[in-house]
Amino acid sequence: MEKFTVLEGVAAPLKVVNVDTDMIIPKQYLKTIKRTGLGKGLFSEKRFNDDGSENPDFVLNKPAYRNAKILVAGDNFGCGSSREHAPWALLDFGIRCVISTSFGDIFYNNSFKNGILPIRVTPEELEKLFDDAERGANATLTIDLEKQEIRGPDGGVITFDIDPHRKHCLLNGLDDIGLTMVKKDKIDSYERKVAEARPWM
Repeated sequence: MEKFTVLEGVAAPLKVVNVDTDMIIPKQYLKTIKRTGLGKGLFSEKRFNDDGSENPDFVLNKPAYRNAKILVAGDNFGCGSSREHAPWALLDFGIRCVISTSFGDIFYNNSFKNGILPIRVTPEELEKLFDDAERGANATLTIDLEKQEIRGPDGGVITFDIDPHRKHCLLNGLDDIGLTMVKKDKIDSYERKVAEARPWM
């Protein structure tokens, strides 16, 4: 998993509440267990018209936000079903951070496991971030995980809370497998002891 330290980039404003995982990545894209290639399906029912052409009104199709790395979203983002394809699609598109007042619990947990930082802010802070994001490509946000800060284009700073263990994992690029591999020497030592004590196994 790629480390998350400091992220600077354009933030796309998605002023929609209760964005569920089916909206993030529709069911027809769930046939794969690969984590790559899902970016094309991200918000596909909103990004594309029935004939396959782009919907020019959808935020990620606007020139200023095509390379957005941050998503500023309405309340209760990622609610609904438990599909892990939702953070996979966001990551494959290039989004490493989602900011909202609240998240669906399963989406929130899955995001950390896939290298995406979900940040909870107050309604007042979210409105300020929407204002920043609506300025387009000329107004980038900086997310500093070590300092737990969101820095705006005008120098304003919003601090955020994060579980220390999850912070450690993101800073060091450790998913569940990575956490296990950190203890590889201890695991190998245990396995050798077991093999010596029980050679018949």
